[in-house]
Amino acid sequence: MNQQKKRLTECRDQKKDLSGCQHRETETSQIEKDCLMYFRSNPVWKRLLRGFWEKYRSYGAFSGSVILRGLAEDEVGELEGFFAKSFHGKKSVSISATRFSDALADSRFAQVLPERLLTLYFGREPIAKRMEQQIRDQAREKIVADLMDMYRGAVAATLFPELLDVVNSVRTASDEEWKAHLILGAEILNHLPYRSDETLYLAVFATRMTGNPHAFDPNCPQGRFVYQLIQKELAVRGCLPHRSELFPAFYRKKCFLNVGILLDDVSNYTMLSGVRAQKKDGGYHAGLDGFLAENDMVQVSLSVLNQLERIIGMDHRIYIVENPSVFAEICGDSQKNRSCMCMNGQPRLAGLVALELLAAAGTSVYYAGDFDPEGLLIAQKLAYYYRDTLHGTFYYWHFTPADYRMSCSGEIISAKRLKMLDHITDAELLPVVQLMRETGLAGYQEKIEWSESVQTEAFAAENVRI
Repeated sequence: MNQQKKRLTECRDQKKDLSGCQHRETETSQIEKDCLMYFRSNPVWKRLLRGFWEKYRSYGAFSGSVILRGLAEDEVGELEGFFAKSFHGKKSVSISATRFSDALADSRFAQVLPERLLTLYFGREPIAKRMEQQIRDQAREKIVADLMDMYRGAVAATLFPELLDVVNSVRTASDEEWKAHLILGAEILNHLPYRSDETLYLAVFATRMTGNPHAFDPNCPQGRFVYQLIQKELAVRGCLPHRSELFPAFYRKKCFLNVGILLDDVSNYTMLSGVRAQKKDGGYHAGLDGFLAENDMVQVSLSVLNQLERIIGMDHRIYIVENPSVFAEICGDSQKNRSCMCMNGQPRLAGLVALELLAAAGTSVYYAGDFDPEGLLIAQKLAYYYRDTLHGTFYYWHFTPADYRMSCSGEIISAKRLKMLDHITDAELLPVVQLMRETGLAGYQEKIEWSESVQTEAFAAENVRI
């Protein structure tokens, strides 16, 4: 009996304590609600508490002072009522953390500590920046560890340091967004088209990766992200293209092409005739062999060129012209036994890739272009590119003063365009430059008698300065 009474007494005491705790919790909750309501009643408190929030992030404690500037009359009155101090006539007031803590302790909200007030007001606990960074670093280390485990054995796992470099250079709002970039980057690296011997348009690749064909457009953040990733991947493989000062715009396109992505293929092609092409797998391109057998010209796209290892010209020579009509005339010679190519004006990426493939086969290039400032500049750029960048053999073809006189038209070159000739520095072109300055006339390939000049095997040597 005594034991039963004792247990009953203990139970009543426990219930009483529980009830007391619940009452106190309810009371505390109400005080906190009232406190929060009070400090949300006037905008001056938001300014002050925001200031103390930032101080806490800097110092790791409720400390420092906050200066309130441009105070309205009602704000001054609000501060005077809380701090029991006159701020009459002041437009600027400095409030220390100590003064605020003391005033809060003397108010009906005494049991609400300043740190708790910040938590209530902003909906989260204040954390010092250094602690916040530590927490973030730990969280991100965990994310990396999990992803490394997820991609174990995949290409992305071997490229994670490079991937992290790129992702960390991107502004992300949260750890989740940071993680999403890591996953997207890993998927991109794992599925670059060249890994499966594919060549894809950028829009197609973007659709595969994100479902949005425009996700990797050049001017959007993800487009820049992909470009950075590709450069990192190429650097690891030792396949970064050469940055040519002569053709700087092609660097980006070549980076994408080297991983099997086409930025512009529909209008990016070159014309070839009389060539064989060895593919990256060692075999020869059957289509080009067919055109060679038919003694016919063919338009070769950038996607096809990307499959090739080298282009082989007859006798390790190729004759390149600027204009399609001249190319067609030369190719129309049924007796020809030579390789030809058409640049079609300003060089495109396809033309430069073709030059790389020709150089890889040890092919000597003979180039003919128009006699105007633009044509001479193209010729000089191609010469420097083939000789200096690709370390191949390049000759100017039909660029003599006699050829210029034959090609002269009645078109007068403006003074502005003639000024462009100042950029011609190659000694082999200077005689023509001087003559062009004297006449002031443009000359065009179409006026040269190509049908006669291609009759003999030595037609090139007669017109080339070696």
